[in-house]
Amino acid sequence: MKRWFLICAAAAALFTLDAARAQIPAAPGIDYPNRPVRFLVTYPPGGGNDLIARMIGLKLSERLGQPFLVENRSGAGGTIGTGAAAAAAPDGYTIVLVSTPFAMSPALYANLAWDPVKSLAPITLVGSSPNMLVVHPSVPAKSVAELLQLARAKPGQLNIGSLGSGTTQYLAGEVLKMMGKVDMVQIPYKGSAPAMQDLIAGQVQVMFNAMPSTLPHVKSGRLRALAITAKERSSLTPDLPTVDETLPGYEITTWFGILAPAGTPAQIVSKLNHEIVAILQLPEIRSRLADMGVDVRGSTPDAFAAYIKTELVKWADIIRATGGKPE
Repeated sequence: MKRWFLICAAAAALFTLDAARAQIPAAPGIDYPNRPVRFLVTYPPGGGNDLIARMIGLKLSERLGQPFLVENRSGAGGTIGTGAAAAAAPDGYTIVLVSTPFAMSPALYANLAWDPVKSLAPITLVGSSPNMLVVHPSVPAKSVAELLQLARAKPGQLNIGSLGSGTTQYLAGEVLKMMGKVDMVQIPYKGSAPAMQDLIAGQVQVMFNAMPSTLPHVKSGRLRALAITAKERSSLTPDLPTVDETLPGYEITTWFGILAPAGTPAQIVSKLNHEIVAILQLPEIRSRLADMGVDVRGSTPDAFAAYIKTELVKWADIIRATGGKPE
């Protein structure tokens, strides 16, 4: 696992400049788009991926004068929607928003119909969001170190509410167990909401979950937050430490990025990159994404391509080490 810790550090260095400071070249002067663009989302309506795509799609429509029509193609951990994008004509009239499971898929699913490097053309990284590590208030641990100490004293007696094998949240728990050398039991649920209900009720004691849907329960006192899973502290919760501060090298975040089918003309990729990075700089967009717990990024296509390659190696190592597979 040492290899992916080094990879994480190298990948983070690619994005030390966020979108607010990015140098944006002039958009290519080409006749694009001259008809509606299909904007695929690999998860159902209402989730973070969907909200981000609709936010960006609306601004693209305003700036470029053609509708960017969001289409949800969910299923199989995002692989169905991604496959639809990979199979589309490489003419700029199909783009897709993906997230971290995109980089997990080759290690999780056999015989994928698409290749994450060869089948798609990166446009830009949009942003990243940490999960929160939370416990029920009855758990006598107020830090990651105390939770690990408690788990060592009670092996196999602490339960983690899980969103199922192969999810970011599940792997966050498995890496915590592996790096902390503790035995906790993951209890799978069919979604965040039922797992959160049981955590609040005390049926499970620990959970990793997305910050936007978890933070209100922390503020109300129904849950206690111990840490976030990013490498650095969040501006939303500056007093909340990272897991990395206790277990150096720990980083499990959810990122979002936009791609096009491989072979899409470079001028079109460049124009989309220019427009989307500019959109990510808008104060209203940065504010709305921050409210969702998303740290805004923005990158060149080449930098995003390099980031994807590091993520593929990282998640393959994690999945191999933890045995995480889809159910």
